[in-house]
Amino acid sequence: MFHLFQNLNKSALLKAIIVSILTIVMVFIGSRNLQNFDAALIAYLFGAVFAIFGITYRYSIWLQRPPTKMYWKRSWQFLFSKYFVAYIGRGLRLFFQNILFQKFIYPRGRTRWIGHFLLATGCMLAFAITFPLTFGWIHFTLESGSLTTYEAHLFGFKMMDFQLGSFIAFLIFHALVWCSVLVIIGSIMMMKRRMINGGLIATQTFDGDWLPLLLLIAISVTGIGITFDYTYLEGKTNQFMSVTHAVTVILFLVWIPFGKFFHIFQRPAQLGANIYKTEGIKNGLAKCPYTNEEFATQMHIDDLKTVTQELGFNFKLSDGKSHLDYSPEGKRCMLAKAHLKAREEAGSFFG
Repeated sequence: MFHLFQNLNKSALLKAIIVSILTIVMVFIGSRNLQNFDAALIAYLFGAVFAIFGITYRYSIWLQRPPTKMYWKRSWQFLFSKYFVAYIGRGLRLFFQNILFQKFIYPRGRTRWIGHFLLATGCMLAFAITFPLTFGWIHFTLESGSLTTYEAHLFGFKMMDFQLGSFIAFLIFHALVWCSVLVIIGSIMMMKRRMINGGLIATQTFDGDWLPLLLLIAISVTGIGITFDYTYLEGKTNQFMSVTHAVTVILFLVWIPFGKFFHIFQRPAQLGANIYKTEGIKNGLAKCPYTNEEFATQMHIDDLKTVTQELGFNFKLSDGKSHLDYSPEGKRCMLAKAHLKAREEAGSFFG
């Protein structure tokens, strides 16, 4: 047991603890010293804090990897350069295209994009609603002296009011239902693809590919079940639905740092990789010494040399050049010529 703790990354552990403590502090501040915190959501709060701890820990370790660390360092360096305004604009455009609308998926197929978009949109909207509610940052109260007017509060400040039975009330109180519908449709489309695509059938695993989708469907179905229960069944199955929903949500939150959905938090960092590529093109392309053709940015090749040295790999050649200076085509040609020369010296081309 103690051996397990000794193997933990101390830097990542410290950051995860600090972020978790800050989250708890923000819960106290945002809920006005727990005045607006719903005690019924305490189990969800523990699950959320654990997820934040695990995500921060894994993300910190991911950033410590030499290639990721290099991209991360360069991205911030270029973002806060003289091209700051242009890169902020580009970053916002890419955020809307690839994060909100999942445009990067579209070239892989329209049906796949629809499923991914529905799943991602449902999850992001649900996160944006449930986390503030769980933390007590958003709460609803009846207007003083009224039985028909509700008030929405953010961090204790009144933001808006609306009438019970109105269209706005219907949309707000059923927001998670709409999210659940999107998630269920998206998950089913993803599951169908995993049942008919030969490549996925050969490589997928239950815990890595099926379990997250099943958990999302379970969360969505039980969430809709709670709404259906108090709307049509007068709360007769509320205890079963509420407990089942809480269990599935907490399992999902605990699973996020260790499962496939961790890529949700890695995806925004790829916006920096796009800026890196743009800046690299500005600074010039590298030319392969063998093919005499441009194949990558010179900055990328130079950074690759730095990273490989940090990892303990030596790609220097006897003539002072580096194996990394050659393009993939150049490397293949040089390898083929080396094989030919070796066979010629051996006196046999076959066997």
